Amino acid sequence: MTYLVAADLPRESAGRRFRELLKRPGILQLPGAHNGMAALQAKAAGFDALYLSGAAMTASMGLPDLGIITVDEVAFFVRQIVRAAGLPLLVDADTGYGEALNVMHATRVFEDAGAGALHLEDQILPKKCGHLNDKKIADAHDMAAKVAAASKARRDLVIIARTDAAASEGLDGAVARAKLYVEAGADAIFPEALNTAEMFRAFAERMPGVPLLANMTEFGKTPFFTAAEFEAMGYAMVIWPVSSLRVANKAQAELYAAIARDGGTHKVVERMQTRAELYATIALHDYEALDSSIVQTIVPAGMPQR
Repeated sequence: MTYLVAADLPRESAGRRFRELLKRPGILQLPGAHNGMAALQAKAAGFDALYLSGAAMTASMGLPDLGIITVDEVAFFVRQIVRAAGLPLLVDADTGYGEALNVMHATRVFEDAGAGALHLEDQILPKKCGHLNDKKIADAHDMAAKVAAASKARRDLVIIARTDAAASEGLDGAVARAKLYVEAGADAIFPEALNTAEMFRAFAERMPGVPLLANMTEFGKTPFFTAAEFEAMGYAMVIWPVSSLRVANKAQAELYAAIARDGGTHKVVERMQTRAELYATIALHDYEALDSSIVQTIVPAGMPQR
């Protein structure tokens, strides 16, 4: 399958496909994919949908997650990931890149780029990762207006409202905000940075019938829970937002250290994706087969020996 062949492409919109996944039994597992290769590898592992994290995306660009990047920069990543894997993608839309009209613009751009869902958060700029300290929270009614704007702008896109209020307003404040956002048109709620199983369960009990998203990020405020544990607590979706980037970055740093230390890559070759594995992942031969002028690539049998 390649994105170049129309018959191989999904016939339904990504938003509708995301909604259908939410109707299935069990929790929807959304691993973070920070680029097209990560998306292909997640799909090969059997996942049915993906997540694009603002933190992973900006870090991959060498930038902090402080609301610096633009709608068009995010759309580049959306198109790349959707083109590579063809899976419904949930996109981190930060605070919506401005006020109501900006939110509507971002919603249209992301849906046109192929996203299946987005989430908006109730911070004000400069925003921060939800698991960091001293976040500045927007007025709840201002956030509700953004949710309503996104709802008006979308065709099929799933709108998820994220609230960061638990840290500053407690569980009561976060629940009150979540209910207001649902009334404004949110399809689901993302309570960010809850830090105990009791908080997760209590939030779910107070939002009956509303699909909820849990964030299982590493090195944050949430203890490790499995997808099954989140499901038992009442959650319909779970993301692992930055995990792929963390693993890739760690391996990459070790590679560069090895080259600097050893004068080459010969001591880390066993840890590399082979040429054959790379070509299989990106479906090189499927692309070559579409153009009869291209001679099919023959992968070298192995590294030559001196």
